[in-house]
This record gives sequence, C-alpha cells and structure tokens, in this order.
Amino acid sequence: MKKGKFIVISGPSGVGKGTICNMLFNELDACYSVSSTTRAPREGEVDGVNYFFITKEEFEEKIKNGEFLEYNIYNDNYYGTGKKFVMDKMNEGINVFSEIDVNGARNIKKIFPDALLIYIAPPSVEELKLRLIGRGTEDIDTINKRLKIAEEELKQVDFYDYVVVNDEIERAKNEVKEIILKEI
Repeated sequence: MKKGKFIVISGPSGVGKGTICNMLFNELDACYSVSSTTRAPREGEVDGVNYFFITKEEFEEKIKNGEFLEYNIYNDNYYGTGKKFVMDKMNEGINVFSEIDVNGARNIKKIFPDALLIYIAPPSVEELKLRLIGRGTEDIDTINKRLKIAEEELKQVDFYDYVVVNDEIERAKNEVKEIILKEI
C-alpha cells in the first residue's frame, strides 16, 4: 500500500486556508490533522473538529511527553500537530492536511522532507486587513498583531513548494487542488 502524503497549508489568519481546505475535502480523499491549541474557541468552532482546545498546562505536558510533530507559540497561544494521528493515517495510505504557521512548516519539512508545503497568500496586506475586519471575530489590536505576523511570514515563503494567491476563492481552491493531484 502506498503511504499517504503530508500536505501542509500555511498562510496568514483570514487568508482563506480553512475555506480552501474544507472545499477540497469534498473533492479529494484526505483527512484533516486536527491541531491542539490553547486559544479560546471562536464562535461556531467545535472541540475535536476545528482544534483540540486544551489548557496551557495540558499542552506543556504533551510537549514533555513528545506527543507533537511540531508546536509553536502564535499570538500568545500554543498550537501543535499531534504525532500519532498523522503517522497512523499516513501509514494507512491516507493523505493528511495540516494548517500550520511558517515555523511549524519549517519543522515539518525537517521531519518529512517529502511533505508538500503550500502557502496561501493574500492579494495584498490591505485586502487581508479588510477580510479580518469583515470576519468580525477580533478587536483591532488583535487584527493589527495578525497583520504584523502576516507581513513577517510573507518574507519567508521561499522554502514552500508552492505559493497560491487567494484573490478569488474558487480559482485559488482549483489551483491548490491541481498542485495536490500532481504531487500525490
């Protein structure tokens, strides 16, 4: 049996990563690696579906036990990719999607050199700001922090296998799908 591929999708908050991944799950045979985080759930998010929402103490215990492929602190919260789930699914021949930040993607590439890394970029930082404001889930200070992080991330995308600009969601989704089909 062919081993599954680890597909990493990164990009700034509000760029449409989750929307693109959700659209692709209906079209590709893949599963989603549910990350753990210490941030509070947003309205509509479900524990175990969007993230595993855990305490800082629980997260740090998992770090000590070596339960993460990668983990990082983003905007004052821990985020991490669980090792067992990903390895089990790949060994079953299932492709695994993971949405993680630039630092996490670098760490994944070290562990899985054949992982497929795709960065979803906004058409501009100004457009990203409008999307974040339109989402209505965060205050302006949080939005400004996210924009500053996005500007730094955009300077580091050279190590990704592909960069896709999300200027129109359906077009961007189709481009990501073509890349994945070509690479798996």
